[in-house]
Amino acid sequence: MEPTEPLDRLLAERACERLIVDFVHRLDLGEPASVAGLFTEDAVWEWPPPGDGRRIQGREALRTYFGSRPADRLSRRLMSNVLVTVTGPDTASAIAYFTTYRVDGYQAGAPIPAGPPVQVGHYADVFRKVDGTWLIASRTLHLPFGDATPKAG
Repeated sequence: MEPTEPLDRLLAERACERLIVDFVHRLDLGEPASVAGLFTEDAVWEWPPPGDGRRIQGREALRTYFGSRPADRLSRRLMSNVLVTVTGPDTASAIAYFTTYRVDGYQAGAPIPAGPPVQVGHYADVFRKVDGTWLIASRTLHLPFGDATPKAG
């Protein structure tokens, strides 16, 4: 059941939108392993077919997975068309489009020439409020446009 109070719904939507944006900021500008803190203990991140079938379950497994990102990877993700739907007092879902620009082999210094994005897709998220805090319970990656990550230089 959706919250009947408009302010409650608005606060839930904003908290979930914040998680979506915080996720990409942590991957691109922060410590990638820290994104695990945005997920519930039993969360699932998956990339179903036609993706590679990857499925990571549990906060610690997510910490290891995202923490294994190459240290020389430079990325910037653009999030748009975020649509959060509050489905109950402690649950919500969302669809958010993303575009990823990324290279491996980056060394700090001069900017590198911009190329086309390596990914364009959307995330389908489910959120759950745990002890008063909204967290991502599941994230499914849908990637209709994708290519290999190029090497810098």
